[in-house]
Amino acid sequence: MSADFAERRVKMVDGQIRTTDVTSAPLLEAMLVVPREAFVGAGQRDLAYIDEDIRIADTADGPRYLMEPSPLAKLMQLADVGPSDSALDVGCGTGYATAILSRLARSVVALESDAALAESATSTLAALGCGNVTVVQGPLPQGHAAKAPYDVILIGGSVGEVPAALFEQLAEGGRLVAVEGQGNSGVARLFFKTGGVVTGRRAFNAAIKPLPGFERIPAFEF
Repeated sequence: MSADFAERRVKMVDGQIRTTDVTSAPLLEAMLVVPREAFVGAGQRDLAYIDEDIRIADTADGPRYLMEPSPLAKLMQLADVGPSDSALDVGCGTGYATAILSRLARSVVALESDAALAESATSTLAALGCGNVTVVQGPLPQGHAAKAPYDVILIGGSVGEVPAALFEQLAEGGRLVAVEGQGNSGVARLFFKTGGVVTGRRAFNAAIKPLPGFERIPAFEF
């Protein structure tokens, strides 16, 4: 079975990721090595490599998903994660994106609001030998200021807007990647912090499942 999953990883990388202009060699290698099937339930393992978001939990805040491989890879390539970077994975779920980041960055903080998901991520990441990862539990929009600043922040689902608290936790020269908007209106954006000021740009369209807690607050209009 493990050989079968290894073949599926190759097919995922060749058929879903390389074909969407992901060319980063370290990222492709990480996605060839990290066993995606380890981050879903036992009954979902045959679905682990499909090119769709996979529902992994129903939490008090709402359903949670393992992001589709292609947009996840494109977001990580956009973030340009390097071996000296510290990273924050917001909404780590069961820890799949964290495991990939652990092979690219110096250190990773995996933030999760749901206790059961945080426990699952801790166990799976430890079993895979991801020794440069710390899993913490807390409200996702608040980030994790205790270990800030971060060179890279990844938000693991679409959001209405990125909260100011996460921008504040970016290091000088840091990058935050997120998908703003839901469904076909979703847009991946790359934010930079330069001279203490955060600016952003549109990168590509992306339809991924929302991350609860990041809904846009309607502005008061006269």
